[in-house]
Amino acid sequence: MTSHNHIATFAGGCFWCMVKPFDEQPGIEKVVSGYTGGHKENPTYEEVCSDTTGHVEAVQITFNPEIFPYEKLVELFWQQIDPTDEGGQFADRGESYKTAIFYHSEEQRQIAEKSKENLAKSGRFSKPIVTPIIEAKPFYPAEEYHQDYHKKHPIRYKMYRKGSGREGFLKEAWSNKEQQEELRNRLTPMQYEVTQNNGTEPPFRNEYWDNKEEGIYVNIVSGEPLFSSQDQYDAGCGWPSFTKPIDKSVVEEETDTSHGMIRTEVRSKGGNAHLGHVFDDGPSSHGGLRYCINSAALRFIPKSDLEKEGYGGYKKLFS
Repeated sequence: MTSHNHIATFAGGCFWCMVKPFDEQPGIEKVVSGYTGGHKENPTYEEVCSDTTGHVEAVQITFNPEIFPYEKLVELFWQQIDPTDEGGQFADRGESYKTAIFYHSEEQRQIAEKSKENLAKSGRFSKPIVTPIIEAKPFYPAEEYHQDYHKKHPIRYKMYRKGSGREGFLKEAWSNKEQQEELRNRLTPMQYEVTQNNGTEPPFRNEYWDNKEEGIYVNIVSGEPLFSSQDQYDAGCGWPSFTKPIDKSVVEEETDTSHGMIRTEVRSKGGNAHLGHVFDDGPSSHGGLRYCINSAALRFIPKSDLEKEGYGGYKKLFS
């Protein structure tokens, strides 16, 4: 650990689900799964799960506070748990799955206490916030097979996160209800179903599946530029198909295990809207990928309207 890095320790139930949200943030050097808060040295996973050692499953985060301050870590922590549950987290019950913030300094304690107080006053949860704020105790890294579980077993991780009830709870608890209402009023029912509920529109009965006009497609929710007609082709599937996004950084790809299939979902990064899926059966001459996207997630801007619509910089795609 360099002089610029600090340590933060959080218990949020199963540590498999507590690594990825922090690991993907800027300024995070590493996230380690482990055990803390108990009385036995170097406990094993089996001993901790037996609720006889006093430990909880936790993550210890090495971070640069100048890039990602402790206040933001605590805020992100609340968004991963049910802080009103005294008996564990979601499907995982027992002492070892309880939540806690373990502070490493007086400054961390004060920040955590203030954050907890603000959360209680916010009215987001109808029940009391019971997550304790405790002085840090020795932390013991878990067995290697527990480390970075979301990377080693992405499909099992996603199924567990959903099957345990965590994913559904967090989506409901932390959704911006005012924003969702605004979207319901602004979008058509199909646009809302696709972008917000991961829906799929009918093939061959959607707006852009056979569009031949030049222009770009932007996110219907946020206006982010996503795809160009230059990369669109007829894949015969009944949905708009593209060989690549305008910029790979504007989309996110996640494992999708819904409907008994294993697919790669495509979401817009800024608008956090479901777009469609990406497959590896695209034209080999253009990278071999097929971005199969719902028309309902897109708004088409013709080349002639790019300047007027504020996307003049994308005219160069068609020169």
